[in-house]
Amino acid sequence: MPSAVAGAGAPPRRRLGLILALLAFAQCIYAVDYSIVFVALPEIRTGVGFSAQTLQWVVSAYAVAFGGFLLLGGRAADLFGRRRMFTFGLFLYAVSSLAGALAGDPTTLIVARAVQGIGGAFLAPSTLSLVTTTFAEGPERNRALAIWGGAGGSGMILGSLLGGVLTGAFGWASIFFANVPLAGGAMLLAFAIIPKDTPQSLGGRKFDLPGALTATVGSTLLVFTLVQGPESGWTSPTILITAAIAVVILAVFFTIEGRGPDPLLPLRLFRNRNLSTGTVVTFIFMGTFGALPYFFTLYFQSVHGYSATKSGIAFLLPCVGVLIGNLSGGKLATRFGVRATLFGALVLGLIGTIAFAFSVSPGGSYLQLVPGVLILSLGQGTIFTAMYAAATTGVAAEDQGIASGVAATGQQVGAAVGLAVLVAIANSGHEGLTGEALRVATSDGVRTAMWATAAGIVLIMLVVLNFRRPPAAPAAEEPELQDGVASAV
Repeated sequence: MPSAVAGAGAPPRRRLGLILALLAFAQCIYAVDYSIVFVALPEIRTGVGFSAQTLQWVVSAYAVAFGGFLLLGGRAADLFGRRRMFTFGLFLYAVSSLAGALAGDPTTLIVARAVQGIGGAFLAPSTLSLVTTTFAEGPERNRALAIWGGAGGSGMILGSLLGGVLTGAFGWASIFFANVPLAGGAMLLAFAIIPKDTPQSLGGRKFDLPGALTATVGSTLLVFTLVQGPESGWTSPTILITAAIAVVILAVFFTIEGRGPDPLLPLRLFRNRNLSTGTVVTFIFMGTFGALPYFFTLYFQSVHGYSATKSGIAFLLPCVGVLIGNLSGGKLATRFGVRATLFGALVLGLIGTIAFAFSVSPGGSYLQLVPGVLILSLGQGTIFTAMYAAATTGVAAEDQGIASGVAATGQQVGAAVGLAVLVAIANSGHEGLTGEALRVATSDGVRTAMWATAAGIVLIMLVVLNFRRPPAAPAAEEPELQDGVASAV
């Protein structure tokens, strides 16, 4: 597959490095936003006036909007131009971050977080599809995805670190203010670095408005149901009604997609076994590994009494581990194939999660956590890179946006559902507890959540076996691909 950005000819090699650096930076921005609020939640609760029941929506509003709008964002990148949607997503990030920083009541902050999620829904698929259409499938793309994935995987952990440091030094609003110049600067750089979208890149296809409306409304209601279910109860009227409406609307959506000449989501994409399997993998990955920053924060602050700043510093170790895993993932995928790399990294993550579970205790020290946290972080970083390399293999360039949106939908829905389920498991039986009894119960709950995470990792290992085995690559291709990407990555 030739390298191309947004359908245009391949940019000069020296420019490729700048494009990849910008895409990695944008990936880091929305990955950081997923976890940066975790450490700041106690200060947000007191500063803005949230109740214990509504505080979760500072996280959930972002996840629900992100997951609900991803299919729309992915197809919009294919139809209206990847650079256009990339800059639009960054614009929404900058504006909503400013609104969040200035919020003086819970409603305003929740709306701002939802708009951030919509920005992420346009940014995530355009970023990934720009990577996959810029760098040729194989070793070249694996190296690019390693850098892109390094930014994303590290961003999830880095968000907790930055959240702690910024909150401790400047207050909770600083975690939103920091986003404004970063997203705004990246948006301006995109116009100078990423080639313009061309008429050829847009393909002359029509926009599927009925599909877009039903997909967005149905997905948003479904994610809301899955996130709110553990809190409200699965048999509560609100959950039953939203679940029923979501199922009906999504059924209408798939009917429209099966009959339309230019569908938002071409159902033929699901005949690509790698994409279908990859979407399931991203779902379970984010439902397990993606919830770890929350439980690290809970353990540090609620069990051991760490301040926001100390909690942030405690995230340095997993941040380093994830980064090393990310950067190694591309090389390992090239050498051993993404299927074998994923399986090996999952084994590593499973060992680390079990070690972490054994080290959790009310009287434990940070030093006891180090082996487990480091091992699982190395595995987590490697998986993040390899799973996207696997999911996008064999997808045509004109469908990379929607394929990226499908995979990212699995990621975001998995994050929302996994966190809600694991929090419900960890908090089971805590009603009425205070003081030392609550501290001990919280420690036990974190340990139980880690055992549930380990079970989820075993499930991912079984799913990974469904990826296609890659054909043997001719030995002569490697030097040429190395030369073609050497100056870019």
